[in-house]
Amino acid sequence: MQTTDPRYAALFTPWKIGNVEIKNRIVMCPMGGTSLFGWFELGGCHFDKEAAKLFLERANNNVGLIIPGIAPLRDTFWGKWLWQNPKMFEELKVFMDEIHKTGAKLFVQLTAGMGRSWAITELVAPLHKNKFTRALIKPIIDTSHELASPSPQPSRWAHDIECPEMTVEQIHEIIEAFAKTAKLCRDAGVDGVEVHAVHEGYLLDQFAIEFFNKRTDDYGGSFENRYRFAVEVVKAIKEACGEDYPVSLRYSVESKMKGFCEGAMPGEQYTEVGRGMQESEKAAKYLQDAGYDMLNADNGTYDSWYWAHPPMYMPQNCNLEDVAHIKQFVDIPVVCAGRMEPDVGAEAVAAGKIDAVGVARQFLTDPEWVTKLIENRLEDIKPCIGCHAGCFNFSSSKGHANTQDLTDTMGLARCALNPETMQSKKYHIEPAKKAKKVAVIGGGIGGMEAALVCAKRGHSVTLYEKSDRLGGVFIAAAAPSFKEKDRALIAWYIRELAKHESITVKLNTEVTDVGALDADEVIVATGATAKRIPIPGAEKAVEAVDFLLGNKTVGKNVVVIGGGLTGCEIAYELYLQGKCPTIVEMQDDLITTKGICLANTSYLRDFFKTNKVPVFLETGVKEIGDGVITLVDKDGKASIISADSVILSVGYNPAPLTTKGVHVIGDAKAVGNLRTVIWGAWDVAMKL
Repeated sequence: MQTTDPRYAALFTPWKIGNVEIKNRIVMCPMGGTSLFGWFELGGCHFDKEAAKLFLERANNNVGLIIPGIAPLRDTFWGKWLWQNPKMFEELKVFMDEIHKTGAKLFVQLTAGMGRSWAITELVAPLHKNKFTRALIKPIIDTSHELASPSPQPSRWAHDIECPEMTVEQIHEIIEAFAKTAKLCRDAGVDGVEVHAVHEGYLLDQFAIEFFNKRTDDYGGSFENRYRFAVEVVKAIKEACGEDYPVSLRYSVESKMKGFCEGAMPGEQYTEVGRGMQESEKAAKYLQDAGYDMLNADNGTYDSWYWAHPPMYMPQNCNLEDVAHIKQFVDIPVVCAGRMEPDVGAEAVAAGKIDAVGVARQFLTDPEWVTKLIENRLEDIKPCIGCHAGCFNFSSSKGHANTQDLTDTMGLARCALNPETMQSKKYHIEPAKKAKKVAVIGGGIGGMEAALVCAKRGHSVTLYEKSDRLGGVFIAAAAPSFKEKDRALIAWYIRELAKHESITVKLNTEVTDVGALDADEVIVATGATAKRIPIPGAEKAVEAVDFLLGNKTVGKNVVVIGGGLTGCEIAYELYLQGKCPTIVEMQDDLITTKGICLANTSYLRDFFKTNKVPVFLETGVKEIGDGVITLVDKDGKASIISADSVILSVGYNPAPLTTKGVHVIGDAKAVGNLRTVIWGAWDVAMKL
């Protein structure tokens, strides 16, 4: 299919990786949790039918090249090698036949491992630290193998855990496994493989980067030795599969690292401790000459995770300049990923700056987005907002490993905005057994989502909103300058509601008596109210929502009380506006809530550190005065700082209109995030 919009024409031209022709320049990039061989599952490796369904739907919607998420060469649980499971590859062959019917191509991404970047959880970390329990759980999960790194060094996620040094024997086992597994993929009809990765600070990248690699054998020291592991991998694959079998490499152009767990901000002048551009120019050519047929590129490591997993704070197309630069040093195709926008990507392809555009999480939010782009229906594309709340919500704060629940760790690649993604058995649209009249009270995201699901199931819905616009508290959340995708999401919901004749929206209509409604079922989505703190002068503070909506103005020097996500985003916006924010937080770190991705939180923490934004941790507020605020630290010591304005962001309390005889959803039920709001709306709407 070809687009009718000339701005995107370059994206819909064919290109080649080796001898394999790809029909268009849109690459669905790999995402953890989308492996065709399962991901971090107790049952061990198997052909993952849920992931297969995900990819087939995207293939039927005009993506050119699909690269599923990492397939560990050795099972995380039980330690079985992938190549020891021939049945799985038989199922893969059947699936590849279906993929090829769509005209799409598919590469399987194989990983050497994570090393110090393995996101060890709070549950597993203490088991590893104790020699007895580490040995006890080894047959189930060999934590020492998962953490094995080029040299002994602290884990990225649990700084008090030292990762063991990988042996030469282990290196050779991995190289052999790459070759054996790649051959099974080739024999199953897979179009190519991707090696994971001299990228994002994963294991092969740790070997390549001198900052992490202190070895004195053939796999450390010189440039050639540090890149030897990655070179021997591609040579082994080519020997097993033939020189003409395409092998892509996931590649980070620059590490963007200032130090251990400290990344560089966009545009910042800093000293690179990882792979800088000068070495990258040499490395890209060296890896091409070793046999790699494509570079699937961006930037960053887990120490600067926001480059590889850009949240909404990062600029759009944030990696394009660096990736376009590195293309000048190789003859093989180069793909660029990282908040890529179709118009900018198409322009870059047309200019020869890159060969294809890599897109990942937008495919989770809207499986049909490429088709909609082709059909010039851009307004129908449900936008990914970069929240990472469903797809990669590994979270961490001071003194903690990955604090996310194990069930979430095992369930990557889901989507906060689209519950059906990788969860189609649990969340799906089924026609209602009996059509009903449904009243939804509250026009925020939860209310609008519930209305849409009910309408798709055949119910008649009336949505009541007491204000003059839809969006609820998310209007305030979407107000900062860097939240353009959030604002686009609200607009998307409003347009979607208008498409359904079975949905009636009543604005400026406050419901006070649910019993008076002409409805068989009532859904209450009235949100939450802001908490107050019982201190003298609290009335002088500006509520977070009032600031975000522009209802109240603030001065130059602003103290933000509350260092959670909202408070930090407000401080970030204040800084962008040229003001001088100060953050006061009672916890020992900023943004300690579970489920907020480290890529998001580390950006904000690094931003405040880089730009010297004052942050008072383990500190409470005693009094808000005129132009001053009195703080109290953990030892009870009081101090006074000046403040032209004070913004209060200390959380919310659920505020349901009623709980009797109704279905309560979203923040009205329990204060959470967009994921809990949307998934909760489905939990209720699917059962009506």
